[in-house]
Parts: sequence; C-alpha cells; structure tokens
Amino acid sequence: MTVRVGFLGAGFIARTHNWFLKHTAADHHVVAVHDIDPERARAFADRVGADAVSEDELLERVDAVFVTTWTSEHERLVASAADRGVAVFCEKPLAFDVISSERMADAVEVAGVVNQVGLVLRFMPQFLHAKELLADERAGRLLAVSFRDDQFIPIQSHYGSTWRVDPHRCGRGTLLEHSIHDVDIMHWMCGPVDSVTGTIRERHGYAGIDDVAVARLDFANGGVASLTSIWHDIVDRPSLRNVEIFCDNLYVHLDGEPTSPLTWQFAGEPAQVLAGEALARECFDAGIARRRDLVPVPGGAMFNPLTGFLDAIATGAPSPLPLREALHAHRLVDAVYSSADTDRTVTMRG
Repeated sequence: MTVRVGFLGAGFIARTHNWFLKHTAADHHVVAVHDIDPERARAFADRVGADAVSEDELLERVDAVFVTTWTSEHERLVASAADRGVAVFCEKPLAFDVISSERMADAVEVAGVVNQVGLVLRFMPQFLHAKELLADERAGRLLAVSFRDDQFIPIQSHYGSTWRVDPHRCGRGTLLEHSIHDVDIMHWMCGPVDSVTGTIRERHGYAGIDDVAVARLDFANGGVASLTSIWHDIVDRPSLRNVEIFCDNLYVHLDGEPTSPLTWQFAGEPAQVLAGEALARECFDAGIARRRDLVPVPGGAMFNPLTGFLDAIATGAPSPLPLREALHAHRLVDAVYSSADTDRTVTMRG
C-alpha cells in the first residue's frame, strides 16, 4: 500500500519530517500541502512534488496527515482529520495543557485512526540504550538525574518561528514548547513522578513566554531529577542537551545528539563508550529497534520516527508512539507551571 501523505503546515518542522520521509523504506507519496501562507505552501509543495490545496481538499485526498502548525491549531486539525478517518501525526506539544491533549487522544481513539506524536527523543539510540542500562539489575537504585537543555530562542536563524513568542499560538515558552521532550524522556526512562517543583523566568520580556525553566522531579522510586531549560540568544548554540544519570552502581552520560556518544560505567568495570552505527547496533542486538528504521546522519545515526507510523497505516500494526503516550509529559509540564505560578510543590499521585 502506498500511503498518501499530506502536510497541514509548511514551516521548519514540516521540512524536518519530509527529511525523515525521504529516508524511510515505507511506501508513501506526499500528495498535498496546506499552509495559511499560500506562497510557503506552494514552495513546499513544489519541493516535495505535491499540490498546494485547501485544508478540506487535503483531508479528502490523503491517508495520513502531518499536523505541523503552531500549537493552538493542533486540536482542531487533529479532530478534523479523525472525523474523516485520516491517520494523524501531530507535533509536540499536543496542546496548551493536558485537558486539551486528553480530548485529542480521545478523538483519534474513538475514530479508530492510527496516530502518533512527535516526541523524537524516544527514537535516539542514546536514550534507547540508556533506558536499557537503567533497567539492568546491576545498576541498583536510581539516585539522581541532571538534565540541561539549551537552545537559542527559536524566533531567529533557521527556525524563524516568530509565533513561539505569541502565547495565543504557542501557550507558554521553553518548558512546554521545547522541553516537553525532556520531561517525556525522563518519565519514560526513570519511571513515574511523585511530585514536582518549578521556577520560571521571562528574561526576554515576552509576557507569558518562559525562557528559563528549572524543575525538580521526585520519582516514585526515590530518585530525583533537576531539569534546566534555557532559551538564550547565542545563535551559535543550536538545540543542545547534557544529561548525567547516577545510580548506586551505574553512571551514564549523553547529550541526545545523533552524532554524539553514550558513555556508561558499572561499578568495578571500565567505562564504555559507543556512538553512531555501533551504538545503533547495540539497540538492534537488544531487540528494541529495526535496522530499516535507521537514518544515517554525518557522524552518527538515529531511528526513523516515521517508519512505524507509515507501517501501522499500511499493515494495521500498532503505532510506535500514539498521542496518549504524551499525556504523562503534559501532566508534568502543567504541574511544573502550576508550581512556579503558586510557589509550591505539586503532588502528582495520591
């Protein structure tokens, strides 16, 4: 089956997903593009060999749609696609808050359409293998996670997403728009969270848009994580992460880039370092990834987040990351903002 694909939104993130589409073996054809800017829609459509069409026409012509607009439009567009039986890949964050995100997950499930959310860190070999290491009984108890994420504020350079400082379109700032990736991956790797404490700042002066967020996450297993998320003006620094994880008998270091190594050391053993295709091969050997998913990049590799989505449409296989999987991260982000706004610790359970 050739999956007919459409894009609702033709900006930076749409171009990123088109790059992944070019590197998947799953049979597909991009047939339609819509954007509120007709010139941008036409330019993207010409690039991918598709037609620039209206929103309604696009949903009539496709089997699957990528929702790559600003956040405020996500819920409406996901509902429209679900109502027409069209599979949906929605970018993160799903919505401004978890209540809206739950409605979106409900809508695609009631409609019975294949759906996926764009939390791409779960497809990085570094994080996949780190999760396996933490599950190793030799690691012992999780003690602490230090997670720093910084990037230049994405209203400039190759992002050019000026809507990200308009709270009516994006909701909030760096924690929601960017570090929902980080909150999701920590929950996924380290387990459920009991409580959170947060501090946010708006140093660029955009009302409602945090550009510094610091959060403490206390895990149910007794571990604790600190997350620092920053939007600065150093254009020479793109999206960069630095992650250190300490267990009783295990140290892990990574930065979540396809070109970067994963370093780990068990007590009494020498440190080990893997990167690129060698690291991906470890993931194959562990049975947590398929080789056809691998996307080579200069100096490294990652797994294609779109292959499983397209396969699910063509074969009926489960989606690798349905919208409902994002709800944990949305609850945590909501809780961090609530903590920061009220100057109190927010309990997640009980």
